[in-house]
Amino acid sequence: MIRFLIVTTMLVLANFIARSQDKVTLNGYVKDADNGEELIGVTVYIPELKAGTATNAYGFYSITVPKGTYEIQYSFIGYTIQSATVELKSDVTRNIELAGEAQIINEVEISEKPLDDNVVAVQMSKNTLNISQVKKLPTLFGEVDIIKNVQMLPGVISAGEGTSAFFVRGGGGDQNLILIDEAPIYDASHLGGMVSVFNADVIKESELYKGGIPSRFGGRLSSILEVRTIDGNNKRFGVTAGIGSMASRVMIEAPIKKEKSSFVLSGRTSNLGMYLKAANTDNSINFYDLNGKVNWRANNKNRFFLSAYTGRDKISFSGGDIGFGWGNSTGTFRWNHLFNERLFSNTTLIASNFDYSFEIKDPVQGFKWTSSLQEVSLKNDLTYFINVDNELTFGYHLSGRRFSPATIDPNSDESIFTRTVFDKMYALDHGLYISNQRRISDALTVDLGVRLSIFQNMGPGKVYLYEDPKDNADPTRTDSLQYKSWESIKNYINFEPRLGVRYALTETQSLKFSYNRMVQNTHLIAAGTVPLPFNTWSPSGYYLKPQLADQVALGYFQNLKNNMYEASAEIYYKNSQHVTDFADNAEIQLNKNLTTEYRQGRAWAYGAEFMVNKKEGRLTGMVSYTWSKAQRKIDGVNGGRTYAANYDRRNVVNINAAYELNDKWTFGGSFTYSTGRPTTVPSGKYEYGTYHPDVVTERNGYRLPAFHRLDLSATLNPRKNLNRKWKGQWVFSIYNVYSRKNAFTIYTRTKQDSDGNVIGDGTEKEARMVYLFPFMPSVTYNIKF
Repeated sequence: MIRFLIVTTMLVLANFIARSQDKVTLNGYVKDADNGEELIGVTVYIPELKAGTATNAYGFYSITVPKGTYEIQYSFIGYTIQSATVELKSDVTRNIELAGEAQIINEVEISEKPLDDNVVAVQMSKNTLNISQVKKLPTLFGEVDIIKNVQMLPGVISAGEGTSAFFVRGGGGDQNLILIDEAPIYDASHLGGMVSVFNADVIKESELYKGGIPSRFGGRLSSILEVRTIDGNNKRFGVTAGIGSMASRVMIEAPIKKEKSSFVLSGRTSNLGMYLKAANTDNSINFYDLNGKVNWRANNKNRFFLSAYTGRDKISFSGGDIGFGWGNSTGTFRWNHLFNERLFSNTTLIASNFDYSFEIKDPVQGFKWTSSLQEVSLKNDLTYFINVDNELTFGYHLSGRRFSPATIDPNSDESIFTRTVFDKMYALDHGLYISNQRRISDALTVDLGVRLSIFQNMGPGKVYLYEDPKDNADPTRTDSLQYKSWESIKNYINFEPRLGVRYALTETQSLKFSYNRMVQNTHLIAAGTVPLPFNTWSPSGYYLKPQLADQVALGYFQNLKNNMYEASAEIYYKNSQHVTDFADNAEIQLNKNLTTEYRQGRAWAYGAEFMVNKKEGRLTGMVSYTWSKAQRKIDGVNGGRTYAANYDRRNVVNINAAYELNDKWTFGGSFTYSTGRPTTVPSGKYEYGTYHPDVVTERNGYRLPAFHRLDLSATLNPRKNLNRKWKGQWVFSIYNVYSRKNAFTIYTRTKQDSDGNVIGDGTEKEARMVYLFPFMPSVTYNIKF
């Protein structure tokens, strides 16, 4: 099969090359004129041909057209449009620098803006987050957080207040692939989710794919969140810093060799530990993260990038007697190579590590629990720009993973615990893909692709056989199978077809359709609703099948008032197989027979999403509404009956807005409303001697109260900033303006009076709500020079 794909690809390439000998290619890179940063998604448009392209994720563009003289327009939101007449008798390389709208330069000719991607692009169900707009919106504790803004997008549901987890189109929190510079992040939270691992100062671009997912992506069922960091200013030295209620941060960027190489280094650390120390408590809460990147342009055909991220949380109570921590570390080496004017290659070597620990320092009952997951990947992605109507992408990805579920070490010789090491698990994940985007006519464009997923659960390892693998109450082991290093335990092969279709109704309106199948070979072993750092990841294997999801989506897209407004409406249906949940009354902690607790079954979700986005003018913002339904049916869960998924919420309304009053003041606001999420609570109790256990009759049979919250912000840029290099900025935020008590969770306890005294004989129960944040103001001061 692999040989067939390679041979087919080469034959297709040879055919295209032969057919295009009478054409020429214009290519190059597009950069920011101020700092030399490559710009992603710049439109390169030729009005005479009514055709164009856009720069890729690395700022590169290539467009092949018949020989002639053309006007070429380069346009990008927030930048002045540059237009030039170019004579194309042979292949031409043209690197462009675009100036920001505030930096008008004489040679820039302002012309009518081409159609926006919202209508023209084949890709649907994708949201690009503009980091400059995100920084104008209210924040929790004054900390700008890209994940909190992802949670406000249509089709996305927040797991709850104070968490970085999110659910996309009826999928679980573990079904989102989160990438930073192409490296996976397995837990994107600091402080359990109060803020994410992404420092807004270093973010260049972030995109969320919810459907119609390109074939170059794989490994998760529901979404891809791709975050790319800046390369560093290659023209001048610069510093950006800030201090807020939650954290302080600083970023340094500068050229190593002007316009050839540069670096960026950023650090952020929490201020909460300082506050707790001032309050004279025995508790400690801290986090930090570091981002670094170096890039070098050897020549126009070869560019090299080296980036790294590391971050960690550490929380302790009772003077350090109880503590836990977690962290992510990633490293990415990337080589961009231009084989010729049309064939672009990106080769990436990636390493990622996620680990957590929990420790109790007690001479008798003390222990330390550690767990980790390591991943190393090699990827090669190629794009062949055949002509203005035809683009081919293909590549191969290989990932190796090591899962270390748990190691438990006693703290002393007197401890009641003994050293326990759960078996490590290993896996290889191969992905081969090919995709062809073809403009068939002015109205119709099709993107057709396929991904081949080959997953291998590898030795060394031991697989236990059971008399009844689904007997989680009293599993009886009958035998075991021992596998050597690099010996295959279980293989899974799946095809993942992808299809995107765009049909233009008019120049400002289009219909889009997409279908994608996704395969997920890693599973999060979690009993709760919210993915936490202390949940465990496991590969597909002898007992655990890969999860599969098929999604179809249909959408209507329209731009209004010369692209000032974007409007869209999408409907979708997603059917999933082999989704994983735990059996009723499952035992999870310290269970070496955990495979007997798994259950796999079917899930389905459908919904409608509506959005209006205003991108230009003094007032910018977005209004969205989502109606959705997500359900599951798994044997052994909820008695085999259909039940609502943990993330099933019928109605979600989100509003974001920013208003630039003048060059000094900018005001922001955000409002969110959603139906309460499902939860499982006891429906009664029974007597067992003097013990009165709860009775749970239905999984997710109740709902928390509706969630809603209003946040406001004001940003002050002193006018004196205009005449000096050192620029200061004040940001004032109010989180939860009307102090809504939004339920984080509900638990039951023995009924008590206001003084905490048990009422009656102690058999009567009451429900109690836990909520996190009331009215909460914050102040942040930012500097840049």
